[in-house]
Amino acid sequence: MCNVPIGGGCWKSKKMKSSHSRLYGDSRGSIGSSDIGGLKFFQAPPSTGGGSVQNFGGRRKPLGFMANAMKRKQSFIQFFAMTGILLLSVRSVGQKYRIHNLTEDTVALKEEQEGLASRMNNIKQSLLAAAALEPTGAFAARLRLLFGEESK
Repeated sequence: MCNVPIGGGCWKSKKMKSSHSRLYGDSRGSIGSSDIGGLKFFQAPPSTGGGSVQNFGGRRKPLGFMANAMKRKQSFIQFFAMTGILLLSVRSVGQKYRIHNLTEDTVALKEEQEGLASRMNNIKQSLLAAAALEPTGAFAARLRLLFGEESK
């Protein structure tokens, strides 16, 4: 009677291999599988590297952008999220300085408006003073009508 392991076959009928070849597989055997202790294990083909595809000529061709993105999906999602946050921050800073510049422009326009109103009042007063010197008073009455003032 023979003891049958899970992988099948009889222990007594198998040739005993060295302990190294039983533990690590026989390097002289088939490329895709190894026989360890009477059990057959299939090995994955050698890795082609992180970001390249094996070509027929043996050269490695870099993966395309979309293939690389799908391979490292979480990293790309994190990258795009951080890029979005950075762009929003830059936009916010730009808006902050735009608001600051607009408030400076508003202050300058108010000062200019006050200066113009003061000059206009000075011109009105000097015209009314010059018109009051006229003996008929018709010119002064006409200026008061134009300026919308009541007679004094």
